[in-house]
Parts: sequence; C-alpha cells; structure tokens
Amino acid sequence: MISISHLAKKFAVENPKKLSEQEKKDPRLKGKFFHSVKDVSFTCDKGEVLGLLGPNGAGKTTTLRMLSTALKPDGGEIVLEGVNVVRDPLLARKKIGFLSGSTGLYGKLTGRENITYFGQLHGMQLQAIQQKINELADTLDLHSFLDRRCANYSTGMKQRIAIARTVVHEPKVVILDEPTTGLDIMATQTVLNFIRGLKNQGVPVIFSTHHLAEVDELCDRVSVINHGLTEFDDTIAAFRELAPQSLHQAFLHTLKQDVSSCG
Repeated sequence: MISISHLAKKFAVENPKKLSEQEKKDPRLKGKFFHSVKDVSFTCDKGEVLGLLGPNGAGKTTTLRMLSTALKPDGGEIVLEGVNVVRDPLLARKKIGFLSGSTGLYGKLTGRENITYFGQLHGMQLQAIQQKINELADTLDLHSFLDRRCANYSTGMKQRIAIARTVVHEPKVVILDEPTTGLDIMATQTVLNFIRGLKNQGVPVIFSTHHLAEVDELCDRVSVINHGLTEFDDTIAAFRELAPQSLHQAFLHTLKQDVSSCG
C-alpha cells in the first residue's frame, strides 16, 4: 500500500515578467514562487489501480515525480509499505517502478540491453534479469524488436521497452505518467492489459491519463487534481455517482464546471 498525505511543492520563478498572461492568472503563483502542488492526498492499496486525473498543468506530473523520489516535497508525507519515501528515498526506490513522460532509452543500445542495464542498477543478477526479460517479452509483445537498437523503434516499441525497464526489478508499486500517450490502438491495449496483469498480481498501480475510457476499464479508485489541490479521491463507483451520464461529466463536476453547458 502507498499513502500520500498533504503533499506540497513549489518552484522559484526566475523571471516573473516572462510569464504568459495565463500563468500570471494562476492562483498558485505567489510572489516569486509557483506552488505547483499545494495539498494532494490519496491512497492506493494492493491490487488497486488508481487513475490520477486533472487538466494540463494541474500538478499531476509533479505529484508523480515526488512519489518516485525524483523530487523532494516541501511538505507532506509518502509512505510505501511502512517506508517513509521522503526520509529514506534510497530504500524506497527499490520498491518503486516509475515511468516518466519521456522514455529516456539509450538509442545505441538494444531493448534487451536497456532493460538489462536498469536491472543491474537495481542490483539484480544477470540470470534473474534475463529470466524477467523473457517473461516481459511475452506479456508486452517485445520479441520482434527486443534485440534491435532503440534508436530505430517506433513510439509504441519505445514505450513498451520503457515499461519493461520500469518493472524489471518487480517493484511493490508502479507509477506511470500517461503511459498510453501517442500509442496506436494495439500498443495501447497491450499496455492496458499489462496494467491489468499487475493488478491481478496484487501490485498497486498509479497512472495519470486524459483518457476516461482507460479509467472506466481499469480503475478501482480515482483522484482528481486541479490547481495543485485534491478535488476528489474515492472509488470509481463514487466517481460515477457524481454525474451518472458519463465519466466526462463526473470529471467536469469535480472541477466545479457547469456540466450542462458542456454537452
């Protein structure tokens, strides 16, 4: 289980005069600081999939980067299986699998070599890494390109290798930042099936998305962030009850928008 309580993160604004008019109107801008995340809380238990929703710029990616230990919060607490992620990030990283918005693969290496390298960074033995790669190649359909250089991959190929790299060390929680963005229908379904497989294994999965059909298909819980604040955090059933017409309407409801004027 992972529990997130009252997370906060601000960034210094180097030159406020260069901000756009929209950025200047954002209520999170206070003097020389932009409070990207002001107060975010949610939980994800074993075997649960949590969909993290919010408009562009709401603070989702900043939140996920704090969960991954890539960013240190200014306030709040993250606890993963009894480990305080903020106080002990090195121990926490062994338990976390994080896929960022950019795959970050080494283009001159093959998919297999990329996955192997990250397995070694986690202290895995080569035999265990190769066994895990074979397993992931089956579930993520990697066999046809696994031993080709990543520089020649399509977007979908890169994303599937990046996901394999994310979970090679069998993390206790998996965090995915918009994992299906830019993928075709077949690659998207492969990723969604993989997330479903993690759920069946009892692994908590937190993923951000703009695709409410994915939330409808996979999620047990939903958390909505807007302007750096948690506006909703509950079960998918409770989310549906906000606006029985559709999840789209429910999402707009959490943003306090007039759903009747949005079709």
